[in-house]
Amino acid sequence: MSAHRQGPVRSEAARVAILQATARLFAARGYDHLTMEGIAGEAGVGKQTIYRWWPSKGAVVADCLLDGLLFPEQFALPNTGELREDLATWLRNIFGVLEHPSGEMLMRSLIAAAAENADVGLRLYDSLGTGSTLNARLHEAVSRAELEGDTPVEQVGDALVGAVVMRALSRLPTPAGLPEQLVDAVLGRSATLRP
Repeated sequence: MSAHRQGPVRSEAARVAILQATARLFAARGYDHLTMEGIAGEAGVGKQTIYRWWPSKGAVVADCLLDGLLFPEQFALPNTGELREDLATWLRNIFGVLEHPSGEMLMRSLIAAAAENADVGLRLYDSLGTGSTLNARLHEAVSRAELEGDTPVEQVGDALVGAVVMRALSRLPTPAGLPEQLVDAVLGRSATLRP
């Protein structure tokens, strides 16, 4: 559980049941057909229990995503030793999720939940920011000389995640080659030391 979480102490078993129920219902019905009543029934808890800890279904869905219960394979950053290709593959996978209505709604609900709830926003930043797999991979790339030692790792991560957020908000289709172009834009064509 996040250190940033405030409010009543919740039962870990109830929290897990609610998040797992939300993930199951999201997979079966999609975001539009997800309701707090349905989540409560599936989890075997009262609706008030959910509202005590989450202000909206978007916040519950955001926690599911941040806890790795939704799209875990698509959001995982590969580590083949080829940084540029790993980043491009990661972006392709995320953009692929965004091209499906449920994925688009998921990303928009995550952004909306972060905008309406500071705790969700902090968890999102922790998940995608300096403690994330993305930034860990970028730091590893610096230590392995895949990137120059003075590469601003956190800013590179912020720029890539920002591009994903802007695509999710704009609902624009992803043109062929965009992931590679974004990687080139943030790393520069000559930023890697290896061919």
